[in-house]
Amino acid sequence: MVSFYNTFGEVSMTGEYFSELVARAVQTGFGVAGMAPGSVSDNLLSFVSPESHEKGVRVTEVDGKLIIDLHIKVTYGVNIAAAVKSVTHKVRYTVEEATGLLVRRINVSVDDVVG
Repeated sequence: MVSFYNTFGEVSMTGEYFSELVARAVQTGFGVAGMAPGSVSDNLLSFVSPESHEKGVRVTEVDGKLIIDLHIKVTYGVNIAAAVKSVTHKVRYTVEEATGLLVRRINVSVDDVVG
């Protein structure tokens, strides 16, 4: 859960909200074939709920700024660096516009190339 204060008081947003927001931004990015499980628990979760958007996304807060870790699959033949750059810009813009919070860093791991 991410919490911050504004003129109206404390605002809290759940991890599920951020995961969904980020996953939707990633999936519309250039060359992205989908999200990849980021850990063993994510991998198990994908068997139970294949539509889970939380897999492959981890959002943490440090000093009021967000650090986003992504695990993605890219489409075969796409320039991986271009896909990562596109995803990074899209996610940063989407999160900052939707939440008003600043993104400190986005770490993108390309875990698979899908043909």
